[in-house]
Amino acid sequence: MTLLLQQDTTTTISESITSFYNDFIAQLPGIGIGILIVILGLLLGSWIGGFVKRKLAARTGDPLMSKFLGQAIKYVSVIIAVMLALEASGLGAIATGILTAAGASAVVLGFAFKDIGQNFIAGIIMAFSRPFDVDDTVQIDNNFGKVKALEFRYTKLKTFDGKDVYIPNSDVLTKPVTNFTEDGFFRWDFIIGIAYENNIEGAKETILKALSKEPNVIEDEEHENFVIEDELATSTVNLKVFFWVDTKDFRRMALITKGNVVRNVKEELEEAGYYMPADIQEIKLYGGETEFPVKINPKE
Repeated sequence: MTLLLQQDTTTTISESITSFYNDFIAQLPGIGIGILIVILGLLLGSWIGGFVKRKLAARTGDPLMSKFLGQAIKYVSVIIAVMLALEASGLGAIATGILTAAGASAVVLGFAFKDIGQNFIAGIIMAFSRPFDVDDTVQIDNNFGKVKALEFRYTKLKTFDGKDVYIPNSDVLTKPVTNFTEDGFFRWDFIIGIAYENNIEGAKETILKALSKEPNVIEDEEHENFVIEDELATSTVNLKVFFWVDTKDFRRMALITKGNVVRNVKEELEEAGYYMPADIQEIKLYGGETEFPVKINPKE
């Protein structure tokens, strides 16, 4: 009796293996077609994504949007190819199960990966409408630098001290963004003090003359450079100087231009006979002294 049971078990296993082998051989053509579809989908998706990226970049001049849409088309093409491959391989039930599971788990994944979903949707919105382009100098929250890339989940900034900052797209979309280079102009200002006995109007004219000598300072009908009285300080009359610069190469060139302007203004004022005194220091004596000896060394 035991021997008959062992023989029946062996026969059943053998028949199962044979049946599986025959089914596998019968499905080989479909599996081969499925693999071919996946390979073609990868190649075609990459080609279509690259084609769309190049065409959009050439037509719109917007590398951020073209790159983002090119990647999106590539990934969608790959997903479609995988589903078609499963169907061609006779595994349509698996494809249906994947779609059903994806739909059923969408709510759970939505809560679990809420931030990822927000950043992805924000990335799609920003691909079509955003306040900056590649290499624009922007400030997002406390991050200041040049825009280098827009990905599905983050925006990449390169700071001027060499750091790579990856900001979630949802933050870029919801927080204030300051673009320093959108129209290509930025207004610098600084304060310079002259002596009380100096002529204020004459000093202002001298400063404007110094501004006109700097080739990187911009002045036209829309961008006017000017000087105003800012403060009556302890030992100086402080004048505030406002001038415009080109910010396409912000921030290096803008800083160099500001340095040149400060130096030129100082030299022009000195040549014109204006004084820029240091702060006056007051010395108080509390010991009841009636005399305070001061010795001045004459110049040799």
